[in-house]
Amino acid sequence: MDNSSSTRVQEFIGDPLSDEPEIDREHLKEVFDDIQGDMRYDHDLNGCLNCGICTATCPAAHYYDFSPREIVQLLWTENLEGIYAAMQEKIWSCAQCYTCAARCPFGNSPGGLVMIMREAAIKHGMDSAKSVLRPFSRVMLKLISTGNQLAPDMINADHFPDWGPNISKVDAPLDLLRQAIPMPTLNTTKTAWEVNLKTSVELFTIWEETGVLDQLETIDENLFDVIEDFMEEKREDLEDWEEEQEEDDDDE
Repeated sequence: MDNSSSTRVQEFIGDPLSDEPEIDREHLKEVFDDIQGDMRYDHDLNGCLNCGICTATCPAAHYYDFSPREIVQLLWTENLEGIYAAMQEKIWSCAQCYTCAARCPFGNSPGGLVMIMREAAIKHGMDSAKSVLRPFSRVMLKLISTGNQLAPDMINADHFPDWGPNISKVDAPLDLLRQAIPMPTLNTTKTAWEVNLKTSVELFTIWEETGVLDQLETIDENLFDVIEDFMEEKREDLEDWEEEQEEDDDDE
């Protein structure tokens, strides 16, 4: 029997008993190449003694099926199948506290590597990324429309069910209570504070130039379209304001 052509490398990843389509190895390599090609990769991955200090000190490892050591080992050995599998759930358990980076004798940063893997998951539109980021869509919309990540009108029982009975403490007539704040700009419940129009446009431009919006379009195309419409209006408003200022300066 000729075993010269045999290999232990999987051509596909997937459960043979599942109806989910198999993942072609070329796609696995494409995902890994994006991770390995990140400029932070070589800084965050220097080797591994398999000592387990990172996992022993990891808060998330105590409560979830997550091990920083496993992440490092998968990347260090270039286990494409294992890397892809970890990106479906495990990488989203990391709290990004970077205790692992502070304790690793080799100077690895498993938390940093997880961040790179998360960004790759977003880039490739993985269902895990869409599921995790979906609850943050209202935060992103609030941020780009008002310049605030959170506002009083977002704090209610429907949005924070995990608060349990404590949510009742903020179940109050917020519109009335906000009127008691001395600064008129803080009387509204739609924003935590007023943000300059120019600042909003600059924030959007940063998202645009750094590729954040491209990632958002991959994860939530509808939200991307709404934000694009918002910012088109804001840019027009800013242009009108700047023209008015120039006219006022000319008149003077």
